[in-house]
Amino acid sequence: MEGITFEQAIELLTAHVEAVDDTEEVLLLAALGRVAAQNYYATFDNPPFDRSPLDGYALKSSDTPGNFKIIGEECAGDFFAGEIKSGEALRIMTGAAMPKGSDCVIRQEDVKVDGEKIFVNKKLKHHENYCFAGEDIKSGSLLVGEDTKITAAHIAVLASQGVNLVKIYRRPKIAIASTGDELIQPYEKLSPGKIYNSNIYLLAARLFEMGFSPKILYNLPDDADTCAEKIFSMRDELDLLITTGGVSVGKKDIMHDVVKKIGERIFWRVMMKPGAPVIGWTCGKFLGVALSGNPFAAYATFELLARPVLAKLSRRADILYKRGRGILANNFPKKSFGRRFIRAKFDGEKIFLPNRHESGSLYSAVYCNALVDIPAGSDVLKAGAEVEIILL
Repeated sequence: MEGITFEQAIELLTAHVEAVDDTEEVLLLAALGRVAAQNYYATFDNPPFDRSPLDGYALKSSDTPGNFKIIGEECAGDFFAGEIKSGEALRIMTGAAMPKGSDCVIRQEDVKVDGEKIFVNKKLKHHENYCFAGEDIKSGSLLVGEDTKITAAHIAVLASQGVNLVKIYRRPKIAIASTGDELIQPYEKLSPGKIYNSNIYLLAARLFEMGFSPKILYNLPDDADTCAEKIFSMRDELDLLITTGGVSVGKKDIMHDVVKKIGERIFWRVMMKPGAPVIGWTCGKFLGVALSGNPFAAYATFELLARPVLAKLSRRADILYKRGRGILANNFPKKSFGRRFIRAKFDGEKIFLPNRHESGSLYSAVYCNALVDIPAGSDVLKAGAEVEIILL
């Protein structure tokens, strides 16, 4: 297929991946940022006993106001095995279990202490300053649902239930690479005709930000046979391969031949700008997404086309971008004959456009947190116009 719509491209790409279903069990902290592979329910009430919410004295509310004999002390972690009788009080600390026979706590600042006695000069209510068992979590409550990305709060809740091992889905096996003999690494000396490979670092950094651990292949040679051989050797190790470069119609746009040699093309060219010459393809069980080599085109098409694939593959809906609307703060002076996505800075209300929009211009991406989605056939856009945006 050639010349498909943006929406068709997403539909085709996501149709060619399945959510990872292999699982593993890890220690609690190692589960942070991973996806739960089962539901986790509370097996007991938390707190597991009635407790004091403050430092004070546990007693019977029916005896207040009045004088009380101090019969002992209980700190958090201790347990008072006796029973509070009429006219008695137990000094108690925050978090300690409420002793049998008591139904309230008076804060220590509100009593007058005289040796082994205290005087309470006000009436307390039944269950005043009293925390009940299960007040935070009831036994049987769902703590973490399957397919949920585990956060720090989830970790804390699981720890409060004594969960030490967590069953999670394995991370998707992702590799990234770029093509182009003109590309060199940042540690190499720049020579005539060469440029530093920013694309591979962009893709790697975005994937790291999302919680993935991609295999970084760096530069693949501008030779279809060598490139195909390298990729084919990894066919059983990958769920997804994302490449940049080699997708247009130039002499060294090798990805067309690579796909022919080892895989099957799903589509080429998407009716969008930037990054139209995207190739979707498969090799064995893995999906290949070959993006433009132009820096901003690679960035935009990764955000627009690869993120839905990553979301499905990893079972993480949080990776999907969100849409919104905003008001242009400045003009976009070009007509859009086809579907266009332009970089922008969104402050929650207004949308600010940079001066440069070329596919090879990367610096403005530093300030970009949104893409303006301009329909095909649109006229120039003027400040004050309401437009749809994709939040990155």
